[in-house]
Amino acid sequence: MDLLRSLRHPEEIYNLLRFKMGGCRAVMSKLDRDSMRQSLQTCYRYLNETSRSFAPITQVLDGELRDAFCILYLVIRALDTIEDDMTINLEKKIPMLYNFHTYLYDPEWKFTESKEKHSQVIKDFPTISLEFRNLAAVYQGVIADICAKMGEGMVDFQENKVDSLKQWDKYCITTSGLFALGLCHLASASELEDGDVGLDIHFSNTIGLFLQKTNIIRDYLEDQLEGREFWPREVWSKYGKKLSDLAKPENIVPALQCLNELITNALNHVPDVLRYLSRLKNKRIFKFFAIPQVMTIATLAACYNNQQVFKGIVKIRKGQTVTLMMEATNMDAVRAIMLQYIEEIYQKIPPSDPTSGKTQHIISSIRSLCVPNASVVSHNYLSPIYLSCAVLLAAFCYQYLGTCNTGVAT
Repeated sequence: MDLLRSLRHPEEIYNLLRFKMGGCRAVMSKLDRDSMRQSLQTCYRYLNETSRSFAPITQVLDGELRDAFCILYLVIRALDTIEDDMTINLEKKIPMLYNFHTYLYDPEWKFTESKEKHSQVIKDFPTISLEFRNLAAVYQGVIADICAKMGEGMVDFQENKVDSLKQWDKYCITTSGLFALGLCHLASASELEDGDVGLDIHFSNTIGLFLQKTNIIRDYLEDQLEGREFWPREVWSKYGKKLSDLAKPENIVPALQCLNELITNALNHVPDVLRYLSRLKNKRIFKFFAIPQVMTIATLAACYNNQQVFKGIVKIRKGQTVTLMMEATNMDAVRAIMLQYIEEIYQKIPPSDPTSGKTQHIISSIRSLCVPNASVVSHNYLSPIYLSCAVLLAAFCYQYLGTCNTGVAT
């Protein structure tokens, strides 16, 4: 099905084939697991099993910084698994969230009662905490600090729903902004980036807000089915009596209006995202941070005014994902990609949408930051006969070739 969708975009088929045939090495470093300790190998296996997007992106890095990013992700994934588990009563859950950062130094701590889909990271937490303690002290300090702050912030939302937009921002900062801050701190601690990259809380929060708001918007139906609600009441209450009402077919018009308002809110973070990325000097670290941002804007473009958000899962195409990974290598390319997708959103704005004016305004602001700086991103266009051959070859090869571990969320 993904291949059929990509047939409308032949350059993606071509890029996907190139990626599968070895082009992935131009984006990602080879992960030599055979030279790793068994416990570190296990951590990377857990990373691949629990993240469709973060796992392959870490491969643009190498060395100890990649290991530190991997462990930070798994620690936060473990903490998040406890938060998400609705079967753990609050009397047990709240102390666990508060104290989770201390478990990093306890070789024996684990939690075996969870039924969450990623429960392996807490059932085998001793393996993860062992590799945490194997990191350099400067990395340990960053991870433990972020874990403590995140656990404390999660407690605030155990009995309180996300009502206002201000609370929505606070929740997204707690669950993703702090994670982004941790990544920035680790990048600075590695001395591959300037120290101020890890100190600018506003910009690191912006990256986390942009990613997390997009995830929350896209995951409306999944969260509803799991009994979780993260869309802010301040917004959805204007369009229905209950958040679940938006999934009813008769409410599709107000549902789309609510969706578009939330996407417009998320788009307001793009200018600061662009400013932050422009400060990064190390090419590998730049790609690590840039790839999720361009995938996020592509996801928002796919979700905007799209009824499928209320019926199932909205994903970007695998070929689209690979193309973004291969192209987001410098600031001009990122600006061009951002420009491409905000123009796609602009073309879909319903004239009668209540927030159409706000959407047009933020798109205008983003456009001014991207033009004339954005260069034309090469899509590797070929002459028609060669492109046709490439598409046919890709269609046959697609089913048989591996994906170089590109489990990226699409």
